Amino acid sequence: MIKSLGARLSQGYRTINFPKGEPPVLPKHFRGLPKINSSQKREPGSLALESCPTKALFYGKEDSAESSHLTLDLGRCIFCSDCSKNFPVNTIEFTKVHSLSSNLRTELFISENKGIPNLEPLKQNLLSLYRRSFKIRQVSAGGCNACEADTNVLSTLAWDLGRFGIQFVASPRHADAILVTGPISGNMKEAMLKTYNALPGPRVVIALGACAISGGLFADHPEALGGVEGLLPVDLYIPGCPPHPLTILEALLKLLGIM
Repeated sequence: MIKSLGARLSQGYRTINFPKGEPPVLPKHFRGLPKINSSQKREPGSLALESCPTKALFYGKEDSAESSHLTLDLGRCIFCSDCSKNFPVNTIEFTKVHSLSSNLRTELFISENKGIPNLEPLKQNLLSLYRRSFKIRQVSAGGCNACEADTNVLSTLAWDLGRFGIQFVASPRHADAILVTGPISGNMKEAMLKTYNALPGPRVVIALGACAISGGLFADHPEALGGVEGLLPVDLYIPGCPPHPLTILEALLKLLGIM
């Protein structure tokens, strides 16, 4: 017992200060919010587009122009950075910005001069219910366990998600939100819907990771349903493959109006 107390005293306070103070230092090879530095127009037969394994890149038309410009879909992007290697130098740059999440699917489309996706808090009547206590039931609907691993990290001493009143629970009957990972395999569709329906209302739906948002690498697979879209009304999209714990934590805090 004395040794345990001594170790605790020597280690000091280990929980990060976020969201107060400076955010934690991200790893050297961390890939955050993509930045498109070129408004280059469509090139017929461009091999660079084909380099994207999830078809996250396309040329989207602007409202006031006939020409089409390069757009990246954060909801499909797995942050492999192949695009930055196949397009001309500095056309696409992966920054260190960890803020990727939004309430709107359309906010995840990144083009030239597009800033950080906007994320609004829940409506005031919901904030009054959830701000002090927010329980989440996580459902792995055919994922590879990477998103689940980075979500579990938030419950460790370094991140201590519970200090914000946010906890993961075992039963959907005790949950305020359902957090879905994975591309929704055919075998998991019914289980996910049953879990959602077991939540007492009002319900919050969180799609975490490229697979849950769009299907990711499995978007066109016959045994996958292409993510949560079309099955449940999504309140929060958290892009990534997997999203960094800091990205997940910030998204939850913004949704609850804590940041």
